Amino acid sequence: MLDADFFRRWMTATAALVDREAERLTALDSPIGDADHGTNLQRGFTAVTAALEEEKPDTPGAVLTLAGRRLISTVGGASGPLYGTLLRRTGKALGDAAEVSAEQLAEALRTGVDAVRTLGGAAPGDKTMIDALVPAVDALGDSFAAARDAADEGARATTPLQARKGRASYLGERSIGHQDPGATSSALVMAALAEAAGE
Repeated sequence: MLDADFFRRWMTATAALVDREAERLTALDSPIGDADHGTNLQRGFTAVTAALEEEKPDTPGAVLTLAGRRLISTVGGASGPLYGTLLRRTGKALGDAAEVSAEQLAEALRTGVDAVRTLGGAAPGDKTMIDALVPAVDALGDSFAAARDAADEGARATTPLQARKGRASYLGERSIGHQDPGATSSALVMAALAEAAGE
């Protein structure tokens, strides 16, 4: 079973990975976005870590809800509301339970991903974070490592796609040949989840 400590480890591991990969995320965002994806997420997850330290939420749902709220209030651009919605809706779906199973997390995360799809209007193949998150949630039933690998594969598969949603879609065919930064950062979130689980 997964407790609040596990979810705190997940968020802390995400912050560390985003910190390490911030320059790469911004470099990916440069040709097809605003060249700020890495710095925005870095600021957001640094704030998340500080908030978790300060408030010490004691259930899995409360950890994710707080993290989501903090991302919405500190991250500019589209990624704040999108990541904030993902974590908040996942947290709300987990409810007040002190511990949750991996199956319950997978189900709650699907609720979160669906909320992101509704908010951004994106579907798989549109060259967005959804391209990493949907396969990750589908694979989460197998293992955390399978989810990490599916997200990574999904992010890499965005390179040949033409963006149909988000800032990159304004570029039309010029968005082809660039890996989507949002899908890439989503793969980092799933890698951090596997890391928290020791996989």
